[in-house]
Amino acid sequence: MCRVLAYIGPEVPLESLLLRPANSLVNQALDPELYPDLHLAGWGFAAWSEHLLKPEDPFLYRRPMAAFYDDNAEHIIPSLQTSTMLGHVRAAAYDSKAVLADENCHPFSFDGTPWIIAQNGYVPNWQLLQRELLPHCKDTYLKQMRGTTDTEFLYVLLLSLLEGDSDDDVQRAVEEVLRLIAKAMKNLDLPGLTKLKMALVSPNRVIGVNVGLGHQGETDPVGDWKELRESGPGTDDFALSMLLEPMHLFLGCHVQDGDEGYDFEACDEADATVAVFASEALTEDGEGWSSLEFGEIAFLEKKGEHVTRRTTKLQV
Repeated sequence: MCRVLAYIGPEVPLESLLLRPANSLVNQALDPELYPDLHLAGWGFAAWSEHLLKPEDPFLYRRPMAAFYDDNAEHIIPSLQTSTMLGHVRAAAYDSKAVLADENCHPFSFDGTPWIIAQNGYVPNWQLLQRELLPHCKDTYLKQMRGTTDTEFLYVLLLSLLEGDSDDDVQRAVEEVLRLIAKAMKNLDLPGLTKLKMALVSPNRVIGVNVGLGHQGETDPVGDWKELRESGPGTDDFALSMLLEPMHLFLGCHVQDGDEGYDFEACDEADATVAVFASEALTEDGEGWSSLEFGEIAFLEKKGEHVTRRTTKLQV
């Protein structure tokens, strides 16, 4: 399962997010804490900055190779800073069916919407489920698809269901996406464990989602993810544990870290200037990090210098 990292806050060097932390996103491609495999199928990031010539558009970089092997990373990342960022490292099956191409690397960004998307998730049989789901998709987004991944199709479906850009609009669209997938699985008799652990990002906003369906397509799978994890890779229980495990949230303040850049430290939510949504905590001790549990959605927004957080249960 892939790894995701989203950030909003003051302008900081991009390497403060992608390279320097003890459990940085690039390091997670090689040595993830909560996943047994390497992430070799590509990586990418999108970053907004007032210092770009087009600050209203994200700087988008995607490459179909392991992040820790990318010889561009050490030259591009230190040259950029960002106030809103979404990064991703991609895991895929180690066989000839995995298509390694720029078009299959996250984040995905379409014209006509402020939102970009990345996720660590999986929709089984998504190509067949399109029989039921395509009528809900708008041509303006379908014709922008370039790759062969379930996430890009989910992006099309989600954007097509959005009636606006408010938090409530996004929550309703996410809930409808899951209901439609569950219905399609039932109608086509194609049940399967489905993970939607996604970050939806626009300037100064991050919406984190942790939801999915169980092995039989049920919307309310249950279990202790830590106990299930003990069953080991390749088992149904292990797959269920990956579905039920939490995502991670950090609210804090940025501090100067010598002459090299910025670091982040935990502080009271009322004083928070930084928010991070991630598959894994970036620090080894996990200080200041909280969990976004399965079935929840988090709304993070930067207003002025302050960052707010609201978490609620998804109704599916």
